[in-house]
Amino acid sequence: MTAQVLTNSRSNLISSIWMITAMAGFAIEDAFLKGMSKSLPVWQVLVYFGLGGSAVFGAISTLRGSRLFQRDVLSRPMLIRAFFEVLGRLFYVLAVALTPLSSATVILQAAPLVVVAGAALIFCETVGWRRWSAIFVGMAGVIVVIQPTGDSFSILSLLAVFGMLGLAGRDLASRAAPAQLGTDLLGFYGFLSVIVAGFFYRFVEGVPAEPLSSDSGFYLAGAVMFGTMAYASLMKAMRTGEVSAVTPFRYSRLLFGIGLGVFLFGERLDQTMWIGSALIVASGLYILWRGRYH
Repeated sequence: MTAQVLTNSRSNLISSIWMITAMAGFAIEDAFLKGMSKSLPVWQVLVYFGLGGSAVFGAISTLRGSRLFQRDVLSRPMLIRAFFEVLGRLFYVLAVALTPLSSATVILQAAPLVVVAGAALIFCETVGWRRWSAIFVGMAGVIVVIQPTGDSFSILSLLAVFGMLGLAGRDLASRAAPAQLGTDLLGFYGFLSVIVAGFFYRFVEGVPAEPLSSDSGFYLAGAVMFGTMAYASLMKAMRTGEVSAVTPFRYSRLLFGIGLGVFLFGERLDQTMWIGSALIVASGLYILWRGRYH
């Protein structure tokens, strides 16, 4: 085994650990946000979470000597990214607050499939019929999870779908974002978009602000801490190893999200949830495999 192969293997191992850490952090963030929504209106959860996250990333960016307000921030890709960030964050937080955490987490795993489809349609990347077939199978998995024709179907189930589509749109727009904008700045403006989403939903929800109790303050601190840690770990993972070797570990979020939903919130998983999860994950892994070897 050559030194280069050993180096790549070590880098991929380290990056996979970073990715698993990131996915665990995002799942715990979701659990804290769900707990926070028990005592605060959703719009207030979004505003507080956005303020906390933007403060952390703003401080990091400033300490590293980056200017927070740059001309490229108003570029078209960044404005499109902000729009989808608002859309994705709003609907996904609503899904976490109003529906089972486990089902919201499962549906979110379809985002990479939407990104691949979007890359083919928008950036003209080559996607053969096999990967298109896998995308449709993954979307079928989402339909299995939400059961649109079943007796248990609720319109609230679509919240996670809209959130997933918004976050996938954000990821696509990030590909076209100016390269000189670092991940800290992207994080800063991403959390500013969460604040915008919160104030927008304030007019829809029409509920007055509630005082921040010790419990909700604890949930807020936990969400911000694990959310920013997860984001930083994700960036570290993507910059340490090979993307094709690291990306499959994104699906570890499924295990963490389902586990937290079951043990913290007493959620129960039925057969359709397992079938839908299997279809989504299998489709995603197949697309990654095709992208690596073909």
